[in-house]
Amino acid sequence: MASSSPAILPISNPQTIESQAPVATPAFRAFINNITENVRSGLSTRRPWSELVDRSAFSKPDSITDAAGRIRKNYTYFRINYLTIIAAVLGFSLLTNPFSLITLLGLLAAWLFLYLFRPSDPPLVILGRTFSERETLGLLIVSSIVVIFLTSVGSVLISALLLGTAVVAAHGAFRTPEDLFLDEQEPGASTGFLSFLSGAATNAAAPVVAAAARA
Repeated sequence: MASSSPAILPISNPQTIESQAPVATPAFRAFINNITENVRSGLSTRRPWSELVDRSAFSKPDSITDAAGRIRKNYTYFRINYLTIIAAVLGFSLLTNPFSLITLLGLLAAWLFLYLFRPSDPPLVILGRTFSERETLGLLIVSSIVVIFLTSVGSVLISALLLGTAVVAAHGAFRTPEDLFLDEQEPGASTGFLSFLSGAATNAAAPVVAAAARA
């Protein structure tokens, strides 16, 4: 009696799965891991907040030159704390403006999933129309300009950054840096959140270059 042949199981096309779920691509995972590691590293090197708000260390600067020197020294020492304050002000401003927050997140998601981490094959199809890499990039650039400059998103971002910078500058000008161990800092060194910028850019550069070559 002849044995029946085994049933053939359907095999999914890995390329199709990857195109339907760009969040699972290695480039996107590397990008998220880089952000997580650098943020964790930056937060671990921040100065104690009690040292930042020590009331006995505040005094009026003698001149504008003295204030500028204090800001420079305090920024070198409290760099991560200052960036955290600016980020907190920016986050609070976006949370109090849900439309700006949702719009900005949508724009960021469009850049990530429609251009940076989207595989080149199959091409992008919207409402039955196929878009090339160059057309997709053009649409994203135009959308970014419209969102940032022609809606309330731009004013919210600029206002929050100016407010956060003003708070940091005021603290740096009135905080006496004589008690700080500034020799621990290396001028020009990029640490913490600053290294996150370069690291994230490095991870994002490869998909952008590849997409530009395809275009």
